Amino acid sequence: MRRLYTTTLGVKAYDAIVVGGGHNGLVTAAYLAKAGKKVAVLERRHVLGGAAVTEEIIPGYKFSRASYVLSLLRPQIANDLELKKHGLKVYHKNYSSYTPISGSKRSLMLGTDKIQNCKQISQFSPKDAQVYLQYKEWMHRMAESIEPLLDSAPVNLHKLTSGSLQARMSALKPLVPLTVAGTSLGKDTPSFLQLCLAPVAKILENWFESDILKSTLAADAITGQMCSPKTQGSGYVLLHHTMGGYNGSETWCFVEGGMGSVSMAIAKAAQLHGAELYTEKPVQQIIVKNNVVEGVLLQDGTVVRAKTVLSNATPKVTFLDLLSDTTLPDDFKRQLANIDYSSPVTKINVALRGLPNFTSSPNTPGNPTPGPHHQCLIFLNCENIESIDEAYLDCQQGEASSRPYIEMCMSSSLDPTLAPEGCHVLSLFTQYTPYQPATGPWNDENKERYCQKVFDCIEEYAPGFKELVVGKEVLTPPDLERIFGLTGGSIFHGSMSLDQLYMFRPIPLNPGYATPIKGLYLCGSGTHPGGGVMGSPGRLAATAVLEDKNCG
Repeated sequence: MRRLYTTTLGVKAYDAIVVGGGHNGLVTAAYLAKAGKKVAVLERRHVLGGAAVTEEIIPGYKFSRASYVLSLLRPQIANDLELKKHGLKVYHKNYSSYTPISGSKRSLMLGTDKIQNCKQISQFSPKDAQVYLQYKEWMHRMAESIEPLLDSAPVNLHKLTSGSLQARMSALKPLVPLTVAGTSLGKDTPSFLQLCLAPVAKILENWFESDILKSTLAADAITGQMCSPKTQGSGYVLLHHTMGGYNGSETWCFVEGGMGSVSMAIAKAAQLHGAELYTEKPVQQIIVKNNVVEGVLLQDGTVVRAKTVLSNATPKVTFLDLLSDTTLPDDFKRQLANIDYSSPVTKINVALRGLPNFTSSPNTPGNPTPGPHHQCLIFLNCENIESIDEAYLDCQQGEASSRPYIEMCMSSSLDPTLAPEGCHVLSLFTQYTPYQPATGPWNDENKERYCQKVFDCIEEYAPGFKELVVGKEVLTPPDLERIFGLTGGSIFHGSMSLDQLYMFRPIPLNPGYATPIKGLYLCGSGTHPGGGVMGSPGRLAATAVLEDKNCG
């Protein structure tokens, strides 16, 4: 049986080269290969998948080392590439979130059951319980209206207003789904605009009175973003995550075998159609002559030729690291230099010898079976919006949060393939940590100090947690950048703020996938529609290449 990927480069000329084997790059390769193009994927690391990887960093424990849950993957991609056939299997959850209260036996657990949601919320506010369903329906209407924009290229105003006649005609196409989305919103348009422009805290204040419900819902608005629930425009990220629900699920899913299984399923689809996948092939430079792509130069000196190169790297790495400094216009470089890559995230992967025992939902003595709350996304230091805002403000002073916001995820609670029997893998997605702390760089001592601060917080909710720890890995923003190529540690390849979305992504001068260099395209999350294990940037980039008839 042929290996899924290899380190030995075969031929050195292709129709298209994809720089970076993250999930979007693999999607791009699969679609181009399916269209009959000869494609090579060149991945820097020893494993495919980018941030969607599974790695056994502690013996016996398999971690979704960076991204850790699945929901945003577009149905069209899953169907077109037959990902189930290629081994993609997910575990659906009945409950989505669990927010315990420190030092208390009370908690809030939300999920798909309307009656149970009502009971849970009624503990804190009968009034909120009555309006929660209306809120969910409102969010669903708006998500349903704009979700088609995730599957279409953004409007390019520059081409629409100043391009050639052919370019202008081509630029009209994205106006159709945009018009449909606007029409579909209808009477919800004012509230949609407020959701996108206002702080999510204000939006939730308009709906609810219970602190714990507001903070639980606000969590989706700050995930991976250097912002507070009180930051203007934070509402859009809440909507972005609301659009998730892989394979008909209303909640985020766990992938059997970890998130690397998503990338492997896409890789198998790409290989089935003839794409060649290579690891340990770091690209040193994208070769350009007379503003036309000619291929890439590898770090080992090998030149690989292609008329089309698609970069799955961030815009910063693509344009400022892999291209000659004289290749791009000055105004283009200025906008590139101003992309916001700030990240508040430190990811901690933890191997556990047993099940955390929460004061608010105690384990059954002698029963090692995880409860429903263990299968949720667990929000700690999240009892109210003020506590999240305080954690954010610490970071704005150049310090790691004194009480970090913590999102716990224990995928082994449903997937037994990830850890030894009775043991578990735990993902801690923590905020807020600066890229460069005011007290000094993220050396081993500072990382350990921050990790113990996080563990101390968890101990308040689940006494005895520290005794369960077998091993751990702490990934600060510089670590996420170094290992996964995430500039600034940004999991989205750039902030999902309003000034960096849709027709402004990656930059206003050049929204979308084609670049000023003929034959060079972007296919990563730094393009529309942005971050998450979604695949849309990859598919839309492949579509752009095929429509440009610039490949092969």
